[in-house]
Amino acid sequence: MPTVSVKWQKKVFPAVEIDTSQPPFVFKCQLYDLSGVPPERQKIMVKGGLLKDDADWSTIGVKEGQRLMMMGTADEIVKAPEKGPVFMEDLPEEEQVVAVGHTAGLFNLGNTCYMNSTIQCLHSVPELKSALQTYTYAGRTNELDQTSHQLTVATRDLFGELDRNVSPVAPMQFWTVLRRKYPQFGQQHNGTFMQQDAEECWTQLLYTLSQSLRSSESSEISETMKGLFGIELVSRIHCAESGEENRETESVYSLKCHISQEVNHLHEGLKHGLKSELEKVSPSLGRSAVYLKESRINSLPRYLTVQFVRFFWKRESNQKAKILRKVDYPLELDIYDLCSDELRGKLQAPRQILRDEENAKLGLKVNNKNNGSKDTDIEKPKPEESSTGTGDPSTTPPQEGASSEKQMQLTGIYDLVAVLTHKGRSADSGHYVAWVKQENGKWIEYDDDHPIPQREEDITKLSGGGDWHMAYICMYKARAAYI
Repeated sequence: MPTVSVKWQKKVFPAVEIDTSQPPFVFKCQLYDLSGVPPERQKIMVKGGLLKDDADWSTIGVKEGQRLMMMGTADEIVKAPEKGPVFMEDLPEEEQVVAVGHTAGLFNLGNTCYMNSTIQCLHSVPELKSALQTYTYAGRTNELDQTSHQLTVATRDLFGELDRNVSPVAPMQFWTVLRRKYPQFGQQHNGTFMQQDAEECWTQLLYTLSQSLRSSESSEISETMKGLFGIELVSRIHCAESGEENRETESVYSLKCHISQEVNHLHEGLKHGLKSELEKVSPSLGRSAVYLKESRINSLPRYLTVQFVRFFWKRESNQKAKILRKVDYPLELDIYDLCSDELRGKLQAPRQILRDEENAKLGLKVNNKNNGSKDTDIEKPKPEESSTGTGDPSTTPPQEGASSEKQMQLTGIYDLVAVLTHKGRSADSGHYVAWVKQENGKWIEYDDDHPIPQREEDITKLSGGGDWHMAYICMYKARAAYI
């Protein structure tokens, strides 16, 4: 095998052996190792012209000690990374939360799935977390009892722990204070804590937080719960027998979806829930009479809570029995027709603006007439086209350069953001799970300490009809427009 030297630019590679039994391409690969010039870029001058990859060495006549000339540009040298690879488990917990895309699960402390699922659903409300972060002992009035204050602080601290961790959190302090405030959640049977109704836990917690935040010296904080979850109902109470009629206004934190043989969809159940019969003494008749109560929504919340009335007291078994009937619910809920005439008038302008904005995103012609007609077929923008960048079309912020004086107005249209389901035949047994939409638009099933990614199309399948998980509470976020 002859040995040659190769000159390339200002460098000389001495004593390069040529294996004449191999094609010249192998020789070029040797030079690639020395110079960094890929074989396809190498131009090597030999007798008769340029050295070809498949040339015959015997015809080239390379001699021992001969100097060859090579031209060509070397590849850019890949620099070693300044920092080595960082594995997710080596990141701080806060950064792991961002990388994973969801927050931590909650350990089951003994039949506490009802509590865990409630916490996970409410934890998904960023405005509630912000209000709790500003809550302090010094900011409360003397009207608030000590246990309500303690439960509010425990909720704030537990929300903070969930935000900082990806590994499961043990809600021991919250559970201790919850039982102290509401002893029914501490009931035991044979030394074991009993399963409880998640709706009762949800209702009691919201009530406590509303009392605590309302007692704050800050007027902004005191209105938080009312603006986030409060629903104002205006009712007409009429007695057909006596002709008596009066009106009343009340505030609630959820709408009821009553389930009967005629109810197949959430919207139908909500209509049933806004009508009821009362029996009370009639002043004009001087005896008991039946009154019909018909309610309409007169004020909307940012987050609409809907409870499926699936449980009733069964005397035969002396427990809460469950209605297994399938009731479908949508990802997008429009409650315009459940509102009072006064509220409908207020909703017309923002609904038109929202419709025009969403039509513009879809490339459709924008209707400039504010006719305020009822729209039940508003197109929902694709997650990647959402102006918030999170896949959540619930709020359309003002465009760049628009007047900062524009205010957010609700439209009566809501998007599903959380579902609390129950599996089993009784409210005081079985298993509760939370299904929560994350800021990135993905859904996570929180089965106690096991967060499991889920597809959005599977969320609406939790509608009942068997022994599988079925929706018990749904939480919807308002889709708004700026005016």
